[in-house]
Amino acid sequence: MPTNFTVVPVEDTPISNADYDGEIMKEEDKEEPHTAAGPYLGDETPRETSSLISTDHDDSIYGKNMALYEDEMDSTPMVSSLLNKLANYTNITQGVIEHEKAESEDGIQRVTINGPQMGTFIGVFLPCMQNILGVILFLRLTWIVGSAGIMEALAIVFMCCSCTMLTAISMSAIATNGVVPAGGSYYMISRALGPEFGGAVGLCFYLGTTFAGSMYILGTMEIFLTYIMPNAAVFKAETGEPNGMQNNMRIYGTCCLAIMALVVFVGVKYVNKLALVFLSCVMLSIMAIYAGVIQSAIKPPDSQVCLLGNRTLQNSKFDKCLKTEVINNVTTPTKLWALFCEGDLGNATCNEYFTQNNLTVIQAVPGLLSRVISDNMWAHYGHDKTIVEKEGKSSEQTSDNTSDISYYVLNDITTFFTLLVGIYFPSVTGIMAGSNRSGDLRDPQRSIPTGTIMAIATTSFIYISCVVLFGACIDGVVLRDKYGESVKGTLVVATLAWPSSWVIVIGSFFSCCGAGLQSLTGAPRILQAIARDGIMPFLQVFGHSRSNGEPTWALLLTAAICEIGILIGSLDNVAPILSMFFLMCYLFVNLACARPRFKFYHWSLSFLGMSLSLSLMFVSSWYYALVVILISGCIYKYIEYRGAEKEWGDGIRGLSLNAAQYALIKLEEAPPHTKNWRPQLLVLLKLDSDLGVKHPRLLSFNSQLKAGKGLTIVCSVLEGTYMAREAEAKLSEKNIKAAMAMEKTKGFCHVVVSSNQRDGFSHLIQSAGLGGMKHNAVLMAWPANWKQAESSLSWKNFIETVRETTAVHQALLVAKNIDTFPTNQDRLAEGTIDVWWIVHDGGLLMLLPFLLRQHKVWRRCKMRIFTVAQMDDNSIQMKKDLQMFLYHLRLDAKVEVVEMNAGDISAFTYEKTLVMEQRSQMLKQMQLSKTEREREIQSISDESRNSIRRKPCREKPTQSNKSQVPTIILDEEAQLIHDRNTKSHATLNDKATPTSDRVHMTWTKEKLISERNRLREANMTVRDIFNIKPEWENLDQTNVRRMHTAVKLNEVVVNKSQGAQLVLLNMPGPPKNKGGDENYMEFLEVLTEGLDRVLLVRGSGREVITIYS
Repeated sequence: MPTNFTVVPVEDTPISNADYDGEIMKEEDKEEPHTAAGPYLGDETPRETSSLISTDHDDSIYGKNMALYEDEMDSTPMVSSLLNKLANYTNITQGVIEHEKAESEDGIQRVTINGPQMGTFIGVFLPCMQNILGVILFLRLTWIVGSAGIMEALAIVFMCCSCTMLTAISMSAIATNGVVPAGGSYYMISRALGPEFGGAVGLCFYLGTTFAGSMYILGTMEIFLTYIMPNAAVFKAETGEPNGMQNNMRIYGTCCLAIMALVVFVGVKYVNKLALVFLSCVMLSIMAIYAGVIQSAIKPPDSQVCLLGNRTLQNSKFDKCLKTEVINNVTTPTKLWALFCEGDLGNATCNEYFTQNNLTVIQAVPGLLSRVISDNMWAHYGHDKTIVEKEGKSSEQTSDNTSDISYYVLNDITTFFTLLVGIYFPSVTGIMAGSNRSGDLRDPQRSIPTGTIMAIATTSFIYISCVVLFGACIDGVVLRDKYGESVKGTLVVATLAWPSSWVIVIGSFFSCCGAGLQSLTGAPRILQAIARDGIMPFLQVFGHSRSNGEPTWALLLTAAICEIGILIGSLDNVAPILSMFFLMCYLFVNLACARPRFKFYHWSLSFLGMSLSLSLMFVSSWYYALVVILISGCIYKYIEYRGAEKEWGDGIRGLSLNAAQYALIKLEEAPPHTKNWRPQLLVLLKLDSDLGVKHPRLLSFNSQLKAGKGLTIVCSVLEGTYMAREAEAKLSEKNIKAAMAMEKTKGFCHVVVSSNQRDGFSHLIQSAGLGGMKHNAVLMAWPANWKQAESSLSWKNFIETVRETTAVHQALLVAKNIDTFPTNQDRLAEGTIDVWWIVHDGGLLMLLPFLLRQHKVWRRCKMRIFTVAQMDDNSIQMKKDLQMFLYHLRLDAKVEVVEMNAGDISAFTYEKTLVMEQRSQMLKQMQLSKTEREREIQSISDESRNSIRRKPCREKPTQSNKSQVPTIILDEEAQLIHDRNTKSHATLNDKATPTSDRVHMTWTKEKLISERNRLREANMTVRDIFNIKPEWENLDQTNVRRMHTAVKLNEVVVNKSQGAQLVLLNMPGPPKNKGGDENYMEFLEVLTEGLDRVLLVRGSGREVITIYS
């Protein structure tokens, strides 16, 4: 329904600026013609909006009315400006169409662009007709009908024409997706499927067009040497050997190729001028065929075939189909008799089959009204070097059937249905001739669909009608005679022509010449378009052209490849090759279309066309199909490997997104089964001051563990706000991606800016991933030098990360001494991976070494599993059970059970615990204010005095405990001196933690005595002498037990695994009471002391291994 509207101008207040008009004129003077689309630089891919979004605007134009949007005018133009750009949008894109460049006297090159002028009939319909109708119609269609029969020939024609019709519909859908730029079908396919598929399909299209040129040249030479000038042959074909004919085709074909390439090199305009002449020859030949069919119904042509028995004879060596003839009442042998007999007529020795069978003359073209159609309805396939025989005619069989076969019409190849499909399919190619001229069309979106479909419908009617008419008019033995040897070397289809057979012979000759020139013209331009896109660097030299735009280097390569096809020397062998390349191209055309405006399109048509193209490839020749698929796959992987940076908005990316969305939704429906569980890692990285990766070996270890499989998310956190650190965040992400590429880590990278690192890591652990594709394990490095750090945030953040991973049921892997781990280039020649299985938290300890040993770095390492037995455990039975468990898991590992006796707690354990608690108390003290610290010291000192007066002795100490008392008292005195030295920390109350030399001090007996004497000389007060820490009797017994476990377990681990390449340990959980967090770090330090490479593993609580299949 039309809509009426009125534009009402809105008057604005006069602008007081007197230079308003002048400013507008200045802006207009500055405006460049090319600024709308922006310059095109090298391999850069212009953005889609570059031709629609203009940054050239005058602020005064928008004035007060649009001041609210003035800050965003550069990226979001006014609607009026956008509509103006859309209305004036041109389909001529830089780098796609060849412009004729004229250089003036002053040396400035100017580009002259001729506007599109051609319509549907001239621009699409006629070029498609000329390319579709050609060599196969005139040289092979009659042979296909005779061999396959009318029914199977119709099936072949129907399948091939259906494939091209469905492809044309899909191509029409692509043409109506949007504005069609110049550049042809390669441009449409590459922009729809992306650079990888575009390059692969583009080269297939190029090779198909090049081999089509070989086929047309071979067809031209076959017509010339067989039907026009047989005496021009250099090599004579020997008896039953086609090598002579093939050598002639090679010599004359090479000469013809050189002449055609020279014509194309001189100028394409001559080829274009001759195109109408060649098309006229094609149409005139087809009209002669239909006229001959009508004439055969009225008066069949006088063309005879000589049969000996039921065998077809070559009648080029005799003129009469008689054994003898009477001349002047004298019986005289004929030339035919001389071919089969030796000697005089009276005592001649003749071929037995010739003697026992009679000669018969039949009409080569019985006519439309004859009943020959019933004889040609079904297939008559034959083997190589067999005689063409007439079905239904009797003959006397003899013992010397194989002698003197050179005088008969023979099958030169073994015929079967699939072979004929491959030979016939090139006759329906050429449907993209119209789309190749899209830059010259007045309305491509209308002309390409209409003209192409009309051309296919017309040619399909011609082919189907010719199949039926050939079978209804021509005898079967003549149809199966490929080279017309039974009709005096005349082109078989020419025997049906009216008024003369030379109409079709000459017409088909020029038709093949024209098609060959068109192929040599179009193929170099396809290669030039691929080379100029820059997706394959080794083809860049073929993107250059002469001053007139002719692709010289591309033409030379095309001629060289075309020569390869000519050297094959047989049209029947070249046709299946180009069929494969065109079918591969058509397959991807059907795959490429999306969002069409073409009303006759449905996705099922494209799917059917794609399936039919793939089926025809394998039906024609399965080994050729595999070779072409392999070539396309290699090109695809090459472009992908070289990193195709082109972004054309292709449909493959959209298809990938749809597939990813479907997979993510399916993954979220249910948790993965135990058999499918693999560590999907979230790698938490620390960055240095230069925003580089602090521990790149963490990425190496990740790649060794994952081998590029599964999910890897590499993350880091910057402190601050995103608005303030946006540039640093992007730089950090770039550095991490570079490190990932160097360490061959495949995964995703993400940098988060948060107010503090703790919150940032917490957000990543909670929200990283998408849907069912989420991480289930966290990999991080041990906070090295946490004792000497100026801030306690490092170890506090670490412990909070441990707690958080436990809360969200995720596994945790902590690599200690990560900088000593092997790189991806290292090869560990020998050694072991030791697993210390203390507690079972899902079996992750068993899975990790198995995954590591799949990588070449760890492949030669042996796996050992240690478990700990208590006094009440049966260690022998435990070892047997563990071996059986590993057998069911199919793990090759050595098993050892280590017994830990419940011995007394050693003095070393108490000393470690005491030092740990002293340090803990001191750290708490450092965070108090000066007044609070003094008050706490006073209260602790009073408590200590009371404790000394009591001299508690609650239980009789053992011999080992007696020896501990002096050491502990000395340690208490040392701590008093230490606390005395820390009084200077009052100036550090505003800081987070003390300096490292005051936090971590080592006291020896000699150092203690000397320091105590120095302080006594300084008249220390009693209050400063007493230790603020509790005595060893008052130590927290939980800490003592934990320290005892760490010390004893460390002794066992170091004793067994000190030389191991990697030690995997169960990581104990942090205390529920956060007051003992710093003690937890001490426990882990003691547990792993003396080991080079340690991986602390904390499972998620769910089973990750199973013994069931």
